[in-house]
Amino acid sequence: MNATSPRILVVDDEPPIRRLLRTGLESQGYIVSDAATAAEALRQVGGADLVILDLGLPDATGQELLARWRAAGNTVPVVILSSRTDEPGIVEALELGADDYVTKPFGMRELIARLRTALRHRLQADGEEAVFQSGGLTVDLVRRVVQINGETVSLTPREYDILRVMVQHAGKVLTHQFLIRAVWGGHADVQNLRVHVRQLRQKIEPDPQRPTHVRTETGVGYRLQASAPEEDAPGP
Repeated sequence: MNATSPRILVVDDEPPIRRLLRTGLESQGYIVSDAATAAEALRQVGGADLVILDLGLPDATGQELLARWRAAGNTVPVVILSSRTDEPGIVEALELGADDYVTKPFGMRELIARLRTALRHRLQADGEEAVFQSGGLTVDLVRRVVQINGETVSLTPREYDILRVMVQHAGKVLTHQFLIRAVWGGHADVQNLRVHVRQLRQKIEPDPQRPTHVRTETGVGYRLQASAPEEDAPGP
């Protein structure tokens, strides 16, 4: 561990979860602090590079805490920890500015991958990659060219806009409402979005019935699969 290691704040009222996360994250070289309440988290968030946030805290909800941070201009990446039955809470947190979520029970490898993606997004916030590549899919945002294994794919303007927004947030879960606002300006519904995503998958997925690029986050939205980082070191 060294001074350049990312600093992770774990906010969870369950001591076993805090111990598990501290052990797993420190083994990967992260610097870990923790908080059991919203009040403790408010005092510590200023020194964090990323926050792992439980939605159920004894003195406030995770959503309320996140809203306070964002209203104060704090843009620290936040990865939500939640139960599998709390889809409305997850969606609300994502709409408030959370970067991603992991459901309990969770695997440490999955969590580490989500943390690395969120940290990379933070570093890339001021600069957008012109060309996205992952698993045979190439999207050139400057030339507006989409290719699968080197072959150009023809998309409708709406399909391209959906893919463009996903590329700009590759690896990050995007809620239905976020995509509807970004692509239609809010003037569409979830069914309309699903129809266009289905059409997009028909053109870019090797098997549209088992999509590997545009992944469904059940009850929440979609995620464009980004290439996994090759390095084992902590951070972006």
